[in-house]
Amino acid sequence: MGVVGRVSRASRLLERGVKDFFAEHGLEAWEFDMLATLLRAGDDTTMCMKDLSASAMVSPGALTNRMDHLVKRGLVDRWQAPHNRRMTLVCLTDEGRRVADDMLERHAANEERLLAGLQEADREALAGLLRKLLVSLGDTSQ
Repeated sequence: MGVVGRVSRASRLLERGVKDFFAEHGLEAWEFDMLATLLRAGDDTTMCMKDLSASAMVSPGALTNRMDHLVKRGLVDRWQAPHNRRMTLVCLTDEGRRVADDMLERHAANEERLLAGLQEADREALAGLLRKLLVSLGDTSQ
């Protein structure tokens, strides 16, 4: 019970640290995840919603709601593909790219702050053990 309890407590504390960090910057963690996924696709890259859903590991319905929100905030553009009206395309706006770029370094610094109590070797060992645990629990996304 000690291991499960500690993993659960650490998860809650880390999630709170990430949530509070993004809230300080006017974002939700999921908003950053969507922006970062689009940013990783490359400059001036347009993604179809189906590919974005798979890449971000979000259901199509949840992705539609998230894109509605990001479009309203002016961070993402969305339109029907001219060659296939059943396909919806999305890309970062200039503002979305600016926010994503700005937050990448800040997010990395926040993660560093959250893990400051562990030396690099400990982090690597913990990551390996958690990966092993996730696989044993049936999580193949790693």
